[in-house]
Amino acid sequence: MFILSSSNPEVTALLTQPPIAALPIRRDARKLRTRQQLMQAALNLVGQGRGFTSLSLREVTREIGVVPASFYRHFKDMDELGLALVEEGGVTLPRLLREARRSGFPPKDMIYNSVLIYKRYLEQNRLMFGFIVGERSGGSPVIRRAIRREEEHFVHEMAHDMRELGTVPGLSNRSLELVCSLVVSTMLNAANDILDLPAGQDQGEKELVDHFVQQLRMVFLGARLWREPK
Repeated sequence: MFILSSSNPEVTALLTQPPIAALPIRRDARKLRTRQQLMQAALNLVGQGRGFTSLSLREVTREIGVVPASFYRHFKDMDELGLALVEEGGVTLPRLLREARRSGFPPKDMIYNSVLIYKRYLEQNRLMFGFIVGERSGGSPVIRRAIRREEEHFVHEMAHDMRELGTVPGLSNRSLELVCSLVVSTMLNAANDILDLPAGQDQGEKELVDHFVQQLRMVFLGARLWREPK
């Protein structure tokens, strides 16, 4: 995600540069802001029920009030914009879940807390996950492959952490990655159910969370009972 903090010493150093050096910084900031606006405009259109591959760069630029030619200062084509969205969507969630895995909670609590973190992240990033879920099984092959690469990276990172933490001892590297692949698939498959849950449905929300937690616990129970073939 794009985060700018005035407490960051690098930012403070930039702000104290002479005025002549500040001009390219301001231009870069404007360019970054326009790039983000183009990405957000595409997400907004997808959030209105449009498939990403049906969007044109003219529609996207019209959303933010810039001429179509300015699009090419930021992206080569719509696929490249989609790849930027996939990259942004793959940054924050893995870090949050990694923090949950390394929190020191017992495995039972770790699963529950990870589900709550995931649910909260989905709710705060509805448009982004609507895009990811929609393009994961359809749309542009270029974007679909990028989403799969992000999933694979997520799986490898999760397997690495679980190996270090001894979450599922006795499994080969291949088996542990299969377990993590099941976890990631379960998470992505649950995304639509979470996003479709109406606001204020406390009982429905509790049942959904409990069901999700149970699914993941069953995955890990099966993993602990698994015996590697001789």
